[in-house]
Amino acid sequence: MRVLILRIFVYLYLSAGVWSVHQIQWLPCYFIDERLYLNKDNHTETRVIPREAILQFGQKGDAPVNPNAITFLVIRSKLDLLQYVEGVEAEQLKCELHRYSTEGGYVRWPVLGAREYNHWFTCILRHSRGRFTVAGTLRHPSDQPPPGQPDYHNWSVIADKEVLTTAVAMVIKTQTPSVKARLKSQQKLHCQFDVDHKGAKVTVEWHRHRPGERTKLFSYNRHTGQTEGSGVGLRALAAGDASYTLASTTMISEGTYICSVSVYPLFTKVDIYLQIEESPHVSLNVATTLLLQEGKDLMVKCEANGYYPRDVEIIWYEEDPGTPHPKPLNHSVLFSHKVNGDMTFLLSGVFYLQAALRDSGKKFTCSVSHQSLKVPITKSFTLIVEVWRKLVQVR
Repeated sequence: MRVLILRIFVYLYLSAGVWSVHQIQWLPCYFIDERLYLNKDNHTETRVIPREAILQFGQKGDAPVNPNAITFLVIRSKLDLLQYVEGVEAEQLKCELHRYSTEGGYVRWPVLGAREYNHWFTCILRHSRGRFTVAGTLRHPSDQPPPGQPDYHNWSVIADKEVLTTAVAMVIKTQTPSVKARLKSQQKLHCQFDVDHKGAKVTVEWHRHRPGERTKLFSYNRHTGQTEGSGVGLRALAAGDASYTLASTTMISEGTYICSVSVYPLFTKVDIYLQIEESPHVSLNVATTLLLQEGKDLMVKCEANGYYPRDVEIIWYEEDPGTPHPKPLNHSVLFSHKVNGDMTFLLSGVFYLQAALRDSGKKFTCSVSHQSLKVPITKSFTLIVEVWRKLVQVR
């Protein structure tokens, strides 16, 4: 009984630690560890090893909340990682930890009490509903001298129950990790950053990546004062706001935007995916009431135009008078997609209507679905069939 009570107490204690951002003491994380090895062809490859870990916030020397896991203890410093995730429930945060290599660049990090050599880690916090992404660079001081080669050649071994005391050295955040934009709209891609010491020689860059293409949009070097490109306000940049503004989106605007900040030997970034999305304009080639003489036929067309991306669905339905349940037409046909001059698309769904008296009063509805629409767009018409009477001349 005592064991059961103790387990319940421990569970409640640990749950309280992750209940909300105002009470956060720790977060469960996936630590993506790495090992280098020689394959059968004597080539060096990297083995990725997912491991369970805890991101714990507190003071140096605090006991780990889970002594059986790897603990990254983040102690108080100039940068508070938690302030970048304020206002959300901790259960909405997804946490990843990665080793970070300085590629052989070793300098004394310019903060009070820093040592000659540090182990570096990247902590990525993502909101489960896509509200933001935060990337923090964690510094773990080492008693060892800098190695004579890039650190990834011989990563230090981290035991399953080890506690690594770290401090946040750099942080970057975006509140727009995924953006859907209409053509010719202005879009602001959010990016903010901070470093744990004043006067840091920061370089800020923006790139756009599309399949087979990488374009530099903006760069700023605080040390030299040199600026290339536009879209980022320099006054805001001085306060850590590196947000980039697109004046008017085009099809070429679609892609992954990368906001990066570097302070030698560190580099951190956030990715922002911008997708162009245009809703279709739907029209019929007939009026809301269609008068046809018995026996006449007509091609009825429903046209969806100006939409992007290409995936769209056009379905024709028919509904008998007094019947509340329309049924799909089984003889409608879709034409091939056409590309407009602005790279949006056009698609037509047609069927051939032969007027019969039994169909008089029927309602026909075209339904168009697209990812840009919360509900399908519908256009309808009612068929009225007139009896054809041949006039006979009396002599």
